[in-house]
Amino acid sequence: MPELPLFCHRCGRELRPGRGELYLVRIEAFADPHPPSFDDEDLERDPAGRIEQTIEALRELSSQEAMDQVYRRLTLYLCTPCYQHWIENPVG
Repeated sequence: MPELPLFCHRCGRELRPGRGELYLVRIEAFADPHPPSFDDEDLERDPAGRIEQTIEALRELSSQEAMDQVYRRLTLYLCTPCYQHWIENPVG
């Protein structure tokens, strides 16, 4: 069974595996993993009300949308020129 063609996620160029012309890039993003911090003002608020607000906000989201706010993993294929550009400035 022939493999499906791969394309560069940045420029769309067709990639040919096994020829040394592509990069596989994996990105994982996590919501803030630190324990929450509270100040005196936070402690004066009604926690039940805050919990209810959070539950209401989550009702508007699908389970995937809610999960994407906590954790997201992407796999990208980039051609060599796009990889070289991306790796030097991944957020630009």
